[in-house]
Amino acid sequence: MLTHSNGKPHRCSVCEKRVRNLKTHMFTHTKEKPYQCDDCGKGFSRVGTLKRHMLTHTKEKSHRCNVCEKGFSQSWNLKKHMLTHTKEKPHRCDACRKRFSQVGDLKKHMRTHTNEKPYQCDVCKKGFALSGNLKRHMLTHTKEKPYRCDVCKKSFTGSGDLKRHLLIHTNEKPYQCDVCEKRFRRAGHLKIHVLTHQCQTLSM
Repeated sequence: MLTHSNGKPHRCSVCEKRVRNLKTHMFTHTKEKPYQCDDCGKGFSRVGTLKRHMLTHTKEKSHRCNVCEKGFSQSWNLKKHMLTHTKEKPHRCDACRKRFSQVGDLKKHMRTHTNEKPYQCDVCKKGFALSGNLKRHMLTHTKEKPYRCDVCKKSFTGSGDLKRHLLIHTNEKPYQCDVCEKRFRRAGHLKIHVLTHQCQTLSM
């Protein structure tokens, strides 16, 4: 006898559809494609779809990285991969001169200048420049908190929130003042602290 959910226990708050895996289903709303083909760079929303796509790459991976031995079927993919080793950043933003290793990263960055927000929430119509930001925003509607602290079991909607929280347990202070070498857990606290040095300089 089938249950009312037909083996699909989770209901999506966006489209009301019942699904087996809510996290994977949300990619259909956020348009995010986190699973990327190493061979051609094409992105997919489901890992199963990526696996089926990989079967289309029947060519021998004759282009091999001399640093990590990773193989590629096309030379341009190898060239793009090599930038991860050389740290070269050939793509420059004309607005602020910031540099990037991948042209895709430059395109994403340009949205900070153009204020373009191509990713829209299906629930409240709020727009976002990056698909990852939309994904985190969608969690405010679903109330899902997939990132859990292994120490105190507290849960968070975003991985960044969890990372900041973990600093409480590790007592790590990764942000250091260049003037007095005082350390802080949060970048915002460091920025406020730096202003005290600027005020001291102005008063002299």
